[in-house]
Amino acid sequence: MASTTARLLAPVGAAGSLFAFALDVARGLFRRPFQLREFIQQAWFVASVTIIPTALVAIPFGAVIALQVGGLIRQFGAESFTGSASVLAVVQQAAPIATALLIAGAGGSAIAADLGARKIREELDAMMVLGIDPIQRLVVPRVLATMLVAVFLNGLVSVVGVAGGYVFNVVLQDGTPGAYIASFTALAQLPDIWIGLVKALIFGLIAAVVASYKGMNAGGGPKGVGDAVNESVVITFLLLFIANFVLSAVYLQIVPPKGG
Repeated sequence: MASTTARLLAPVGAAGSLFAFALDVARGLFRRPFQLREFIQQAWFVASVTIIPTALVAIPFGAVIALQVGGLIRQFGAESFTGSASVLAVVQQAAPIATALLIAGAGGSAIAADLGARKIREELDAMMVLGIDPIQRLVVPRVLATMLVAVFLNGLVSVVGVAGGYVFNVVLQDGTPGAYIASFTALAQLPDIWIGLVKALIFGLIAAVVASYKGMNAGGGPKGVGDAVNESVVITFLLLFIANFVLSAVYLQIVPPKGG
């Protein structure tokens, strides 16, 4: 009975530990000295492992959205809104989600693997013995770097996705280039861009915190590091979709949709 209760409460304890770790990271943001060199190195590293896959994924994202939205709108006889609807879908939903998945899958897994390897080599324990806080020294720069890169990648996906949607709409759906571009402002508005950036920032924060937590708590040798990487990706995906739903619901309540 006791073992069954412990297994049932294990997810609650893990969630509490993750939340406590996130609070430690938040406190570490205000500690000095700030690890600027580590921040720059990690930002470059995360960007290097995610920028090419993000650019490649953004093209089919924009194409699929353009084809689906274009076909649906054509059934309603509202071809003039194709460009606006496609841009709205890419900027509000597709760009942050694509960015989040690649940040978690590529950048987050690399962070978890790096910190997990340091953990099983007992480097983190050695840092604590020397009076160095691993969270302030290693985790905070990685979290800030991931958030920064996520914002820039979101802009890249938005631009590439809209451009890809434009090409596919004009080439495959016989759309009018001028009408596609002119309809951008029919439904889309400036806050749509801001919510995309906010989503990317929060998604980057979640991915980096979860990856760092799983990496710093890895155990059991190299197999434990691999398990930590897999768990970090799965947990991050789950949290990202939940966060996306909450942010989208709040945004739609605060900012009313723009009518045509």
